[in-house]
Amino acid sequence: FRMIASDNSQRIMESGMILRTGIVVLLVSLSLIGSQEVQAQGKKKNNKTREVFSWVNKPTKAYENLPIDHETFRSDSMGTDVGYCIYLPPGYASTKNIQKRYPVVYYLHGGRPGSELKSVGLSTLIDEAIRSKRISPMIYVFINGGPMSHYDYPQIPNGQGESVFINELVPHVDATYRTIASRKGRGIEGFSQGGRGTTRIMFRHPELFCSAAPGGSGFATEKKISESDGHESDRVVFAEGYNAYDTARVYATSAKQKKYPLRILIHVGTKGFNYENNLAYMKFLKQLGVTFEQLIVEDVPHSAKRLYEKQGDVLMKFHAHNFLGDSQ
Repeated sequence: FRMIASDNSQRIMESGMILRTGIVVLLVSLSLIGSQEVQAQGKKKNNKTREVFSWVNKPTKAYENLPIDHETFRSDSMGTDVGYCIYLPPGYASTKNIQKRYPVVYYLHGGRPGSELKSVGLSTLIDEAIRSKRISPMIYVFINGGPMSHYDYPQIPNGQGESVFINELVPHVDATYRTIASRKGRGIEGFSQGGRGTTRIMFRHPELFCSAAPGGSGFATEKKISESDGHESDRVVFAEGYNAYDTARVYATSAKQKKYPLRILIHVGTKGFNYENNLAYMKFLKQLGVTFEQLIVEDVPHSAKRLYEKQGDVLMKFHAHNFLGDSQ
């Protein structure tokens, strides 16, 4: 009996060991499977398809309720169509206003690459402000900044973001719509990448714009480009002097500053990741003797929409005041 009991005890102990070993193996297997799934998900995220650039981006149904029209023009320099979105104020199409001309604000989107649809959500806030008569009527044009977002970048075929805007879109808009086709009726504004573009372009072409409002700009990147022979990164290299720091230096020392004085409003939210480098850039402009106004929006992150919801009227009134006051 003792021998049988001993044998049974041994078998029970061995069975327990086998069971525990099996559980451990199972848990390890499940852990490995879970780890593989996490790794696969990580690879899936890392291999996410990059946004494909196009010079024409037709609005989907998601945009159908916005107060904008999507249009195109033919770029002679590139031999391709280029898209843009335009907001026309209430009364523009009325026969009563057939002789009336309107000032224009060109809005430069954030992000890279470019698309004329990227900032059009702001049109609802613009429309509401104009319809409620808080802001005088004006036209807004939402541009496509090209593959490098508002830079000319000849390393890419048809990479002329700035040139297409300045040399082709602006003349097209003036010829197609009832604009005030001169400096006194033209403004430029943008956020993030568009803020960088606005800054470079306003200093390079002050003869075209009387009002400029760069917002949330990545001035730290512009400074890096200035200080590293045009290198934004190892793979992205711009022409020498083609950045917000060097273009400001040229403007500050040129005859254009007196002939075409810019009215500038730099705006940024205090919770935006570009807040500190916007403060640094404003200090830099003061050292150059370039005058500007500033709009610091408390508790707003890096978001053009959130900024417009909170202080959009200030930006629009800034342009409207400049259009009324310009005598160039």
